Parts: sequence; C-alpha cells; structure tokens
Amino acid sequence: MRRILILGGTAWLGRAIATAALAAGADVTCLARGESGVVAAGSRLVRADRNDPDAYASLDGDWDDVVELSWDPGFVASALDALAERAAHWTVVSSVSVYAHSDAPFADESADLVEPTDLARYADAKVHAERLTTARLAERALLVRAGLIVGPGDPTDRFGYWPARFARGGRVLVPETADRHAQGIDVDDLAQWIVRAGAAGAHGPVNAVGEEFPLAAIFAAARDASAAVAETVTLDDEALLARGVQHWMGPRSLPLWLPAEARGFSRRSDAAFLSSGGRRRPLAETMRRVLDDERARGIDRPRRAGLTAAEEAEVLAG
Repeated sequence: MRRILILGGTAWLGRAIATAALAAGADVTCLARGESGVVAAGSRLVRADRNDPDAYASLDGDWDDVVELSWDPGFVASALDALAERAAHWTVVSSVSVYAHSDAPFADESADLVEPTDLARYADAKVHAERLTTARLAERALLVRAGLIVGPGDPTDRFGYWPARFARGGRVLVPETADRHAQGIDVDDLAQWIVRAGAAGAHGPVNAVGEEFPLAAIFAAARDASAAVAETVTLDDEALLARGVQHWMGPRSLPLWLPAEARGFSRRSDAAFLSSGGRRRPLAETMRRVLDDERARGIDRPRRAGLTAAEEAEVLAG
C-alpha cells in the first residue's frame, strides 16, 4: 500500500487530494494544525504547527509521495530538511503565477519565470519553493503549476460568482468577452491527477490547467446551469474601471475578467498535463457541481470576490 503524506490536507485542495489518494487505495497522513477543517474520512491527522522545529518529529518511516501545499519559504525548507531523504517522490503544488509574462497565449513550461526577490509575494515564493525542491530532489520532484482551480467548496468565490449571479436572475453585469478566455480546472480532476502523477513518478514542471473556453462560453454555461431568466448587460473596460470595478478577484470585482495585457494567463499550454494522463470533466458538469454548492452555501451570502447586489446596481446605474 502506498504511503502518502500531505503537508496540509484539511483545506480545500488538500482534502480533495487526500480523498483521491484514499480512493486509489493509499494510506494517507495529513500533517496540519487542523484549524482549516477536518481531514478526509479514512486519513490520519497528525496535528503540528510547522513553525515548531519539532513539527515533523512524529512522522515515522518512508513515504511514497509527499505533497507540499504551502508557499511559505520556511515551511518548504523545513519539510525538505526533515523528509526529503525519506521520500521516493515529492509533489509541490505551485501555480501558473510563477511565469514572468502573461501576454502570450499557449506558453508552455519553458516560459520565463518570475525572479524571486521578495518571498513575501506569492509568485516569488512559489518559484523559490520550486527551486528549493528541485535542488534537493531533482527528478523525484513534480512541480504542479496549477491554473485557476474551480469546483465545490472554492474559498475564493471567483468561479462560483457567475453561476450564483445568474441564478439570481435579472440584469447581469458582464465585461466585454471578445478575445477573452477562461481556463479553470475542477478541483477533483486536479486532485486525482496529482495522485496518479505521483504514483507514475512524474517529474519536472507541468501546467495543470483546465480546458480553454471563451469567456462568453463560461457565462453561457453559468446561465444554462441556473435556468433562470437573466439579461446580460455589457460594459467595456474603460467604463468598468471608471466605476471602480476590479479585475479578476477580490471585493468589487468581476471575477475572471483580466486586463488585455494578461490574456495569456488563462491560455497556458496544457500539452504536458494531457500527455501525463490529465483528465477533465465537461464544463457543464463542473458548473452544475459549483451551482449546487453555491445554493447549499447560500446564493446571497457575503463573498470574497465579485460585486454585491448593491454594487452591481450602482455600476449599472452609473
């Protein structure tokens, strides 16, 4: 039986990886403080604060795969020091944010990376984590450069904003969609691939991204899933920015809307992911899963991304 250690495992993606590994018949241990949620049923939680020098002391034996979810430089380094020699394979969950440029569509894993000068920045820290891990484990290290992760339980609210918004019906504010795309990978598709890729000994960087769709197709899928009566109202970039609407994520934003110079961000090459066994469910299925989750959590709940109903009305009135 394969032994898999997940450094994390109580939050969204980590729990999905644990679930996928258990389904594949693995023995799964999650090392975490246990404050972000519960571990997947059937896995073992080792409670530890990774700021503690003895955080890894209770982990015994060797591991077929260690999955690192953190981008904290201290956590990444301490885990490698404690466990690298006992791991047959090591998976770092990185991000497509490591790339220095996002203006060219279909860039692959050979594209230039951000030079890490400030490890407090997410992209810099992810590049640093990749380099530390590769230096220590070489061809035993898989660098999972994940794109936009979507699906039930998404804590960022980026993708879920749209099916939830269309489900409310009425006039739905959208950005211009010409030459705009989105590339979201379902959290369970990503988790299952991470488990399979680890078992296969995959190594090096891989863009683990979803299928590329025109942004208009994302909105259409959200409207179809909701089956609500909704009318889209399109404002151009200049009008949205003038009215205080933010790109991509966060408060007072239109999620998935990117500036023109970043349109390659959601159009990364997926060739390596597909050739290494990556599988992706249909967009309509993911959209239905997300909408079901949004309804369970509350369509009108406060969100980390998007416009509130009042903000949207204000922008439309402006």
